[in-house]
Amino acid sequence: MSAALQTPSDLSQMLILVVDDEESIRRTLSGVFEDEGFRTISASNGEQALELIASSRPALVVLDIWMPGMDGMQTLARIKATYPDLPVVMVSGHASISTAVRSTKMGAVDFIEKPLDLQHTLTVTKRALGLLGSDGSLRVELLAKADDKNRPVINPVAFSNVAARGRRFPQRTLGHSALLYGQGLHTGQKSGLILEPLPPNSGIHFSAVSEPEIVPAHLNFVTSLGYATTLKLGKTQAGTIEHIMSALHAAGVSNLLIKCNNEVPVMDGSAIEFCKLFEEIGLEEQEGDWYEIEITKPLEVQRGKEWIRVEPADEFTVEYTLDYPAPLGRQQRTFRLDSWESYKSEIASARTFGFVKDIEWLQRQGLGLGGRFDNFVLFGDEGPINSKLRYSDEPVRHKILDLIGDLFLLGRRIRGKVSACMTGHSDNAALLGLIRDSISS
Repeated sequence: MSAALQTPSDLSQMLILVVDDEESIRRTLSGVFEDEGFRTISASNGEQALELIASSRPALVVLDIWMPGMDGMQTLARIKATYPDLPVVMVSGHASISTAVRSTKMGAVDFIEKPLDLQHTLTVTKRALGLLGSDGSLRVELLAKADDKNRPVINPVAFSNVAARGRRFPQRTLGHSALLYGQGLHTGQKSGLILEPLPPNSGIHFSAVSEPEIVPAHLNFVTSLGYATTLKLGKTQAGTIEHIMSALHAAGVSNLLIKCNNEVPVMDGSAIEFCKLFEEIGLEEQEGDWYEIEITKPLEVQRGKEWIRVEPADEFTVEYTLDYPAPLGRQQRTFRLDSWESYKSEIASARTFGFVKDIEWLQRQGLGLGGRFDNFVLFGDEGPINSKLRYSDEPVRHKILDLIGDLFLLGRRIRGKVSACMTGHSDNAALLGLIRDSISS
């Protein structure tokens, strides 16, 4: 079986079989490959994979090692016995060096580990298909998309209004693309998350894994603000965006495409896993102007006992007051977002929290379906019942984390002091709406 290509149009004739027992990973990898112009099919187990190979004759198999029933190593042995020339790339999140060596000896052409680095995954794939020369250069002229109609259209709304200019900051994106896996807090669905750098003056955007339509991470596209912040444009929806937006705000990332399946994975209920990923990938400074929004007059939203206001200040500072019955009681904290290190140490690890009395109602509303004992703090009458607190005042720190994420939905940092009491996402968005209107008039 030859993997050589003669023309760019041959790319769409290359069929990749993705074999993994987790649907989210199959869907994510298929979306990545299809974005590059390949065709894909998928299988959830070894037996199904062998049937598809016999009927479809793919050009490449991307095969997970750990699967129930016939595992990846057994499937690899069966493939190589019947189709010795078919290239197979092995994937695993629990493998050792000895496993990688063993799979290579059995005929695998390469081996990649989870969490998957997007660029590395594509490089390995193209190399396995014979598309890369020995120096890593492309042997044929490849198209990033099958055609121009499938290319995502960037709406640079974050850079369309530069009024109320505060200090200038460098634009930033991530050093390279990456993949991350987790579970949605409210949908309960396992989901892949793909992060792709964008050029200067783009802004932050979300899209589905395999759909071209993207939605800017901007207040103008916020559609739901109940127990999470959700963006929507056409068929594209991205929910529970506040934690990753909080980390992006703290990191000063201005341009990025985030692909997910309707909801951003909640990870451990905080933003710390996103912070670790950003540090692992690294940030890349870009040319172009990016100014913070300087608050020049007080603005306030009040709804009964809930209120939030912003006023002029030298730095972006949040003073938050939480006032619940016991065991939480009254918690108050002030945080100044003046460094990445202070955000990581004081705010990023604070987790989502909830109450036993509310769980049944939330799930009847179709929310909180992904809440597990390791991705949020559950409070009973005596205190947290599923985990030790990371901070004595972890709930109020998490409220600050959410607020930092929501207040990044104009695509610019804010220079001002925010004070809030018992607010949620809808209050945060209402204040941001006042800020947007004040700089648009």
